[in-house]
Formats: sequence, C-alpha cells, structure tokens
Amino acid sequence: VHQKSVPSVVKEKHKEKLTKIKNTVKQIELSTSAQRDRIDRMLRSERVMTWEYFVKHFDGHGLMSFLSRGIIWNFDNGQSTVQVIFSDGTWRLNTHEEVKPSSETKVSLWHPVTAQLSEVQKWRNYLIEQKIKQPIKQAFREVYFLTEAEVNTRTYSNRMAAHILKQHQFNSLAKSRGWKYSLLGAYDDGRYNEGAELNLPEFGLRAEYWVSEVNSDGAYNETGIWLYVATDQVRFISVANGEAVQLVDVPKIPFSEVMRDVDLFVGVASVGNDPTWNDSGGLPAHRDYWQSYSFGELSELAKNRKETLERLVPRLKIASVSHIKDRFLVVKGTLRTYKIHIGSTNILMEPNDQYLCIVPDRSAKPMSDLFLPFEGDTGLSVILSKAFLLAADDKITDSTITSQINRK
Repeated sequence: VHQKSVPSVVKEKHKEKLTKIKNTVKQIELSTSAQRDRIDRMLRSERVMTWEYFVKHFDGHGLMSFLSRGIIWNFDNGQSTVQVIFSDGTWRLNTHEEVKPSSETKVSLWHPVTAQLSEVQKWRNYLIEQKIKQPIKQAFREVYFLTEAEVNTRTYSNRMAAHILKQHQFNSLAKSRGWKYSLLGAYDDGRYNEGAELNLPEFGLRAEYWVSEVNSDGAYNETGIWLYVATDQVRFISVANGEAVQLVDVPKIPFSEVMRDVDLFVGVASVGNDPTWNDSGGLPAHRDYWQSYSFGELSELAKNRKETLERLVPRLKIASVSHIKDRFLVVKGTLRTYKIHIGSTNILMEPNDQYLCIVPDRSAKPMSDLFLPFEGDTGLSVILSKAFLLAADDKITDSTITSQINRK
C-alpha cells in the first residue's frame, strides 16, 4: 500500500532517520539531474569507451545504471557495430534480439543524425511498444541537416535569425547547455558581448550565436540589463586560426547539436511563446513578430513534437475529439473547438480564430498516467495538459478562461 504522506508515528519516533532519508533523496535527485544533463551533452561528442570503463562508470554504477539503461548505445565488437538498449533484463536490438557484449566491446552513444530515417523510426516504435521512457531525448531527438540556403551563405546560417528573445531566459538556457554568454546592458550599449559561444574541443571548433539588444524605451530592468535581444547568424569558428569554417566542412554531430541548442533557445525564450506578452504591452514595434511566431510555421523542434503527437494522440483518452491538422493539435470541446499551436503552445478558438490565453500552472504535477517516451520537452507536456483541459471545456471553473470561451 502506498502512503500519500509520512505517517505521524514515523515523524514522531524516527525524526532523525526521516530527515536523513529526505536529504539522501534530495541529493540523489540533484545528482541524477546533473548526470542526465551530462549524458545529454555527451551527444555533441564522439566519445568511445572500453567495456570495462562503461561497466564501472555507467552500467554497473548504482545511480548511473538507472540512466544508462534507458539510452541507446553503439556496441562495437571490432568487426561490426550494433545499436542496443537495456530491455527485459538484457541488452537488445530494436528487433528485441539479445546482444551479448564482450570485454573487447567498445561503447559510444548512438546519435540519430548518423542513422537512416528508417532506423530512427524503428527505435521510436520500439520505445513506444516496450514503454521505455528515455531519460534524455535521443531516439526522438531533433536532427538538423545543412540546407541549400546554408550552402549558399557558406560560413554562416540565418536559420535562427530575426527572433526576439527574453534575454534573462535566454541567458539561463544558454548556460544550462554549456554556452558562454554575458548579459547585454544598456550601460555599455551591448557592444562588449554580442553573442553566445560554445566550445567544441573534440572538433577544434567554437560555435557562435550572434545577438544584439532590442533598444526600446523602458526595455531594460532596474539594473540596466536589456529585457530582450534580437537573434542573428550562427557561425562555426576554427580554434586553430580563428577563421569562420564553411558549414559544409562542419561534421554532422556538432552541426546538428548546435542548431538544436539554438532552436531550443528560440523555442523556449521567444516572446512568441508567452501567451500574455502581446496583451500586456510587449514591444509595439514587434507585435507582428509575436503573431507570426505564435501561429506560424513550425521549427524543427516543433516538427519533431508534431511527429511525437501523431504517435501519441491515437492512444489518449481524448483521441476521439482530437486530431493533428497542419501546425495545430485540434481539440473539439463541448462548447468550442480549439487549435493548439504545436510550436508556441498558444491557442486559437474556432470559428473566428479568437485567441485564448491560458497561462500554464507551473506548480501543477505532470499527468502520471500519461506515457511519454522521453523526458525534457516541457512544451509537449503543456500542449497535452491544455488538450485534456479543453476537451472538457464545460467542466472548467476558472473564470479567466471561461470568460474568453464564452465571448463570441
């Protein structure tokens, strides 16, 4: 029987032991989170480990094994390389065939950018069928390939340019992903630090994402830090000579991972994701950007989210009233029909595309009975929570929401 709370007798008679247990749990959670992020960042490299090292520091480690056994690895026996995951008590292929490594096996992280699309699809199907939840986004990871426009611009990419980001949120995200960035302040006119940098020592490269301050009256806080930055180009610089590298010469893995990071920065920190930004004033000169981003074309991150939703929606309790249409998850409620943008998570209501502002409750617990094949996509969780809420729109009691729904 599961207890919802600690019994009073335990609190009274075993107070010290209970405190120690709580502290241990807290340390485990912090360590697990840090190690999860470390493994995720390992996907930028092409690190190869001996089987002895892998067993000692990953598979045989009390804490790390909980993470490593939910991850797809390359097992190289010297003659061939296979991709495996720990399932049903042993290492298996995505055909569920058992694989027995030897002491000579070399181990590395599998990256979907190096695989054929058919192989990636097999892994995604396998995870869902076996109900394996990956601690990082790996099989469902967004991958980025060079576009024709980037071949033409040669040394820089404009794919993530012309966005308006909340600077403090961008700063936190960049640093959490290992990027170096200094906040731009009105006092120095933003001229000393004009971008975020990521060192890629394994490849002798440094990635740069250029940004500049959005100089507008009152658009800075009490310490003189600009509230918003505008994004520009992405470049890769050779550490050896300090010159920009042609994008066609950048290896697949660092290119894809850098573009994924930058897409993440935009996908999370863009003002277009803030349902209250436009109504609360925002920046008048950039309201068109908010509208176009909130309901516009999907980024690679959002396209990948759409594919995940296409797999998940038919399995949900709201499947009969939900479907994917273009860039939206459409939900038919009792009162109205809603279109949830798969990128920004913002909502339009039919029949007149009236905007519906719902601010996610950050204190709310995730839906425990909903299986997702990976951790880390907050936007996907927000979309699904909004979908479940709106499918039962006649049960909503929050007047800030019902007043908008009833206003036709």
